[in-house]
Amino acid sequence: MTTFTGFTQEDFDVFSIPGLENRMEALRERISPKLEAVATELAPDVTAMTGDEMFVHVARHLRRKTNPPNDTWAALASNNRGYKKLPHFQIGLWESHVFIWFAVIYESPIKQDFAYKLEENKKDILDHIPEDFVWSVDHTKPEAIPQSDVDSEKFSNMTERLKTVKKAEILCGRHIARGDGRLKDPGAFLDLCKETFQTLEPLYRYTKQLD
Repeated sequence: MTTFTGFTQEDFDVFSIPGLENRMEALRERISPKLEAVATELAPDVTAMTGDEMFVHVARHLRRKTNPPNDTWAALASNNRGYKKLPHFQIGLWESHVFIWFAVIYESPIKQDFAYKLEENKKDILDHIPEDFVWSVDHTKPEAIPQSDVDSEKFSNMTERLKTVKKAEILCGRHIARGDGRLKDPGAFLDLCKETFQTLEPLYRYTKQLD
């Protein structure tokens, strides 16, 4: 098992390599082992935090036939066979930044119920999530909505979309710019991930109240 040694600028530059085969080869060699190492380090903490045993899933991009991936990630979820249908935690990269997410994506069967739970607890969530966190409604795009811009109405728009739009998703977490010094420091980055997931734990807890 690889030990996580931090991210370098060359890791982000992988996403500018042209062609599916060449980029996938670089991802497999450079980035996937690092993401697997990070997720493996974090799994015991996230297991203890959530009370659910967490398993590591590294994105393989197997469905891609022509277009090379513009991002990649590792996920932590409570099933060893898959994560997309489950609430999960992610660490990954775009060319511009690292993301650290809690995610309920479009494959999840609990989306509608979770949307109602989020709306029900809107005030607590908006009070709890720090200003430097971000939200996303589509994991396939690098853009995100700063928590500082999310008022009651905007939050309700996100939850309403989660209820009614088939492809809707909701993710919350942090974006860390590729030049941030914490990405080069393995200990600092792992601490940042733990702190982020700890902050996001109440969102995971809400999903457990849907059973």
